[in-house]
Amino acid sequence: MHTTTHSVVADLIARSNRLGADPKNTNYAGGNTSAQGTATDPVTGEDVELLWVKGSGGDLGTLTEQGLATLRLDRLRALVDVYPGVEREDEMVAAFDYCLHGAGGAAPSIDTAMHGLVEAAHVDHLHPDSGIAVATAADGQRLTAEIFGGKVVWVPWRRPGFQLGLDIAAVHRAHPEAVGCILGGHGITAWGETSEEAEQNSLWIIRTAEAYIGQHSKPEPFGPALPGHGPLPERERRAKAAALAPVIRGLASHDRPQVGHFTDDPRVLEFLAAAEHPRLAALGTSCPDHFLRTKVKPLVLDLPAGAPVEECVNRLQELHEAYRADYQAYYDRHATAGSPVIRGADPAIVLVPGVGMFSFGKDKQTARVAGEFYLNAINVMRGAEGISTYAPIDEAEKFRIEYWALEEAKLARMPRPKPLASRIALVTGAASGIGKAIAARLAAEGACVVIADLDLEKARAAAAELGGPDVAVGVAADVADEAAVQAAIDAAVLAFGGLDLVVNNAGLSLSKPLLETTEADWDLQHDVMAKGSFLVSKNAARVLIAQDMGGDIVYISSKNSVFAGPNNIAYSATKADQAHQVRLLAAELGEHQIRVNGINPDGVVRGSGIFAGGWGAKRAAVYGVPEEELGKFYAQRTLLKREVLPENVANAVFALTAGDLSHTTGLHVPVDAGVAAAFLR
Repeated sequence: MHTTTHSVVADLIARSNRLGADPKNTNYAGGNTSAQGTATDPVTGEDVELLWVKGSGGDLGTLTEQGLATLRLDRLRALVDVYPGVEREDEMVAAFDYCLHGAGGAAPSIDTAMHGLVEAAHVDHLHPDSGIAVATAADGQRLTAEIFGGKVVWVPWRRPGFQLGLDIAAVHRAHPEAVGCILGGHGITAWGETSEEAEQNSLWIIRTAEAYIGQHSKPEPFGPALPGHGPLPERERRAKAAALAPVIRGLASHDRPQVGHFTDDPRVLEFLAAAEHPRLAALGTSCPDHFLRTKVKPLVLDLPAGAPVEECVNRLQELHEAYRADYQAYYDRHATAGSPVIRGADPAIVLVPGVGMFSFGKDKQTARVAGEFYLNAINVMRGAEGISTYAPIDEAEKFRIEYWALEEAKLARMPRPKPLASRIALVTGAASGIGKAIAARLAAEGACVVIADLDLEKARAAAAELGGPDVAVGVAADVADEAAVQAAIDAAVLAFGGLDLVVNNAGLSLSKPLLETTEADWDLQHDVMAKGSFLVSKNAARVLIAQDMGGDIVYISSKNSVFAGPNNIAYSATKADQAHQVRLLAAELGEHQIRVNGINPDGVVRGSGIFAGGWGAKRAAVYGVPEEELGKFYAQRTLLKREVLPENVANAVFALTAGDLSHTTGLHVPVDAGVAAAFLR
């Protein structure tokens, strides 16, 4: 049966995407929209009234038709007659499944009742900062009347669910002049008889609240400036952030490894520079979407911006211990026999005055979105404090949302994490050849990857191919220059929070006999590979040790580190240097649970930057074969008679770092299809 997109659905998707594209209107994955319309029932051929509503877990800005749940409106409204009451309202989410129309689509969310029970054809439920500022103001009900007149109705806080849907439906019936409502502690809901009308009503509420706050806010909503807490100069700020990031990530990963995100957004720095920020941060967030991702409150470093890094580290460790005890006490105060087990007591948001905000999650997107949500919370606090006093929902209600059985069920439906999920990798020389193949394999297995290369534009292009900044970033790195290496590592920790897996792959080769090898030839190869891998390992190890999460360093050495071939003195000697660095660093770093291993490839011709750069032609001349036949030539001299490809080296890196070889360090793995002369003895 051929189906086309219903015009009502097309309008709903377009409206949702417009509303979701502007963070002033709603946060990422927050809020939902719906439309009602008539369609033909394929079973009876008769008209049937349907509700299309954004499903569970979707995002308005990127919503597609597959992200909608489609329900029979008559069946959904008939649930009112079997509703067992607010104490059992979670059961109604399962009941929505019996109202679905057709196959496919998204699972109905807890907010479905809000959309189906309100007798308006189009409904928007959003989480705009300006609307939540009114919703969390201590006198929000009075302000709602003052700001909107009778066009917007105050609805006291109620946890999302069937009863909230009944409440809003009753408001809609009782106030025909109203275009929407402010949901206490939560957000806004607006409606209209057409899609355009609903959208305009939503935007009117958001903009009217925003204008009122702009006109009536006190000049310093966060209080006067706190001496010594203003933003550090940008270079100093970023350097301090890079120095603290590994320590903070290690603390935030006490219960389970986390990926980090850093921002020094001016609004964060403004909040942390003001006198009231400790009080407001302790009150926590309010909108249900916020604290599900940010935890009930952040960890705030209580030192001035200029405090030395060492003092900050010591204080952060003390505060982390106190935060964990406080969070455990919060859980113990509210947990019942049926509550999900505690999900960990580490902070998701860490605020450092003068520096910025570190946010954490199971992957980069989750970490970034957690930071965006806390920025929403700062905007909300600014608005509420500017026109009133910020008064979020109480702690018991926060716990009920954070440890909601329905939320636990949603988490249980998440796919199993990939083997390298939450790992952060830095690969040198990764814009082409073996390094690019390694980066691609690590990213495919769930890692966040920093592609470091001499050519910044190529590094950025390679990162974009892997999926962009939530998966990979490209940085410039001349590995022979320690300042450039440190800058690349700083960029890595600011991009993803820290480091777990370092691959020393950058290399080049000049194929010359002894008497033709110049001092410059020797120095160039030793600078890039021997000295370069030493500098990368040294500066990366500092991060790994500060994190206290263990880690992996992998050297892409060579069969030539063992095998003595002709016309290859500088390259083979520097590869032997790298091979021994593996053994030396394995011995030194083992006490920190940092494993150091090497890979010895042979003759990777196809896709290799080194071979394409002239090395292939020279090696082909040495062996008396055409350059295009070099790969086959190398294959024929191996025991397996197989050509070695960049992907084979990448596979070995994955095997060494994915966990099955967790007790292996100081090892060299041949990836040479079997070269007997290079067997390790």
